[in-house]
Amino acid sequence: MDDSIVKKNYLGINGLGRMGKLTAWYHIKHRHFDGLVINTGREAGRSFHDIVDHILHDSTYGSLSRFLYGLSREVAVTIPGPENGLCRIDGFPVKVIRQDRNPRDIHWHEEGIRLVVDTTGGFTDPTELSDASARGSLRGHLEAGAQKVLVSAPFKIKDKSAAMPVDSVMLIYGINHTDFDPGAHHIVSAASCTTTGLAHMVKPLLETRETATILTASMSTIHAATNTQNVLDAVPKTGAKDLRKSRSVFNNIILSTTGAAQALEQVLPAIKKVGFMADSVRIPTNTVSLINLNVTFHSPLNDHGEPKINSAFLNTIYKEAAVGPQQGLLVFSERQNVSSDLLGFPAALVLEGNDTHTRTGFIELSTSMLKEIGIDHRQPVQIPVTHAKIYGWYDNEYGSYVHCLGRLTEYVDKTMG
Repeated sequence: MDDSIVKKNYLGINGLGRMGKLTAWYHIKHRHFDGLVINTGREAGRSFHDIVDHILHDSTYGSLSRFLYGLSREVAVTIPGPENGLCRIDGFPVKVIRQDRNPRDIHWHEEGIRLVVDTTGGFTDPTELSDASARGSLRGHLEAGAQKVLVSAPFKIKDKSAAMPVDSVMLIYGINHTDFDPGAHHIVSAASCTTTGLAHMVKPLLETRETATILTASMSTIHAATNTQNVLDAVPKTGAKDLRKSRSVFNNIILSTTGAAQALEQVLPAIKKVGFMADSVRIPTNTVSLINLNVTFHSPLNDHGEPKINSAFLNTIYKEAAVGPQQGLLVFSERQNVSSDLLGFPAALVLEGNDTHTRTGFIELSTSMLKEIGIDHRQPVQIPVTHAKIYGWYDNEYGSYVHCLGRLTEYVDKTMG
């Protein structure tokens, strides 16, 4: 590097796709780090100037200038060393390296990088050794000189018989990020955008006595399109089981899957005892998604014989969490939102309070049923059960996910010392 960019505590970013670019935007805005070293692993466009142009403009969020300053001023950009990938964006040092795709070949040590955020989506198995394949693995970043690696995706262990390595952990900021142990954890997954929003939605329920005992739960995420989908219909990949994934994202509502329920168990272990189901419905919008959470509780009755768990009770739980332990991450809203209202909104989840609904019914246990389980009772027993529908918005790109990922990255850096 030339003397115009003096490294102190730089963050490494591997990948410059959706998560990579927006991660760069977060850190250019917040300035916790002294600068960035971004690895693209290849040349892009006609010159380094085209990579800088990619960083500066976005079809979803507009220009970086608009993102940072509205219409008040333009972001200044200087490129002192295009041949070396050097630039300053709004005075913030950024270096782009473009030679190596395999993580173990990226020169993190030479660049003075101790913390890397891998945003490629291509490396998610913490058990895989760096020489397991030609493309590499997460552990290659450690061999290349990084001390810690954060992954902008949930872990996916290919060998189902393999256990989670002791040096790997899944963390969500505001949920379990304080579980990070700098002496033990070297590879950290920041889960997924949906798991992040869902965790902030479920946590207040688990921490409230009346709602902590969940009988059943399910969620559907009405999810914006991602780059894993096809712009137009395509021939399915060899061996593809789900033919819908090859259909046009522009023209269809597409039923899909999500691993959010399984990932939720890793960050909120108390949910393991619940029969939790999750699915995804992909829709043709570019960002901001909606969680439809369905939960069934045993609902105690108040002194008037009415169910204690109702819409007002649930909304009060979220209101208190929003000004308490999850302040700044969970937002309770009483306005009637549409998805574009939450574009870029920096919160893990915005609870749509107007549409919290409950219904209470009674499960009757007959005397014969009670006798079968060893209870001698002369009258049937009525058990009140409340079903709730709760909605929450999350900007699955910058506002919810990248915002939480950025705060987690800052926390890991500070905890490393």
